[in-house]
Amino acid sequence: MSKIERVEFTKEMKKTHTILIPNMLHMHFQILEELLISEGYKVELLKTKHQNIVNEGVKNVHNDTCYPALLVVGQMIDALKSGAYDLDKVALIITQTGGGCRASNYIHLLRKALRNNGMAHIPVISVNFYGLEKNSGFTFTYRFLIKAIYGIIYGDLLMWISNQCKPYELEAGATDAMDKKWTKKVADSLHSTKFLHIKANYKEILDDYASIARSNEQKVKVGIVGEIYMKYSPLGNNSLEEFLLNEGAEPVVTGLMDFIAYCCENMILDYSLYGINKMNRNFARVVIKYIIHSQRKMIKAIKKHGVFRPMSDFSQISNIASDYISKGVKMGEGWLLTSEMLELIESDVNNIVCCQPFGCLPNHIVAKGMMRKIKDNYPYSNIVAIDYDPGASSINQENRIKLMLSNAKLNMEESK
Repeated sequence: MSKIERVEFTKEMKKTHTILIPNMLHMHFQILEELLISEGYKVELLKTKHQNIVNEGVKNVHNDTCYPALLVVGQMIDALKSGAYDLDKVALIITQTGGGCRASNYIHLLRKALRNNGMAHIPVISVNFYGLEKNSGFTFTYRFLIKAIYGIIYGDLLMWISNQCKPYELEAGATDAMDKKWTKKVADSLHSTKFLHIKANYKEILDDYASIARSNEQKVKVGIVGEIYMKYSPLGNNSLEEFLLNEGAEPVVTGLMDFIAYCCENMILDYSLYGINKMNRNFARVVIKYIIHSQRKMIKAIKKHGVFRPMSDFSQISNIASDYISKGVKMGEGWLLTSEMLELIESDVNNIVCCQPFGCLPNHIVAKGMMRKIKDNYPYSNIVAIDYDPGASSINQENRIKLMLSNAKLNMEESK
């Protein structure tokens, strides 16, 4: 098979091409979409959910490849075939984490799918900090990175407190309306320096969500962890958060910034373990320090406000699993997955759904492989691993989650 030529996204294309972004986290990605617009890019976030996305993924990605890769490629190919875009003035964007998993490699699957569909001329932009691929028309500035960090932290805050309101709201839809209001306000603020009015913004957000009328009913809290796409994407996990809400539970979802900090820490580990990538290590040290500093500002604001339960910052999560798993285990979500489960349990969220693509080797090892040890040390923990793939039965997935919830409700009644 001939080598697939990479089409560069040039400076000229920045003015003429629309960049399509695959969706994963609704509020976060809307904020990041506006961030890119503020930097002069033409972008569009793909919000499609229909079955043809899976069909296109199955046709264009080998069935041994994991489900997130299939969905991301399927969503992009489906969009390009929809007739909504000028195929001579469109580009695609995808992240590469630099690891050995699909998050580094499925950019090549996407290019192969484009070639097979007669679209090989469409550029695919790689977002990475490893120097894997560069494009003259898509570059990062320090200003861009600072905005991105705060954009993601704002997204983490909105997601975190929204999930503490929605299960208890007395007026249906009140939390969704607040989510829309603040996602737009935060996104719009990226066009100016208003996004940096941290204290005032945090207080206003917390006051607004606190004004939502809520019941005092006690509900089962269910943490969601797993492979990053399956953990966050309703397209990937069959709208798991919505399902839990309908079952009378409170979803607890940790922030995206923890995963980014985890990737930075792995850059540092590459040097300490293997003596490689010294420049990446130095860059990662600066970024992770800034991330933790920024997280702590937000957590301090939640604690001071006093209405909502605060989350943990990355420094608290980073070493919590040191007695369970080595930090050398860093494929996929690696040691972070075990750390997130432990942090949830120690925060009294004893019920956990671990979402993973069927056949995802890192996640099966570091999730299922660690569950027994976690349960031995925390006998009251209630963890279920759910596999997702194109052929998986949603009924079977939901029944297994319902069984976990029934056990959780029994445990809650006993603890009363």
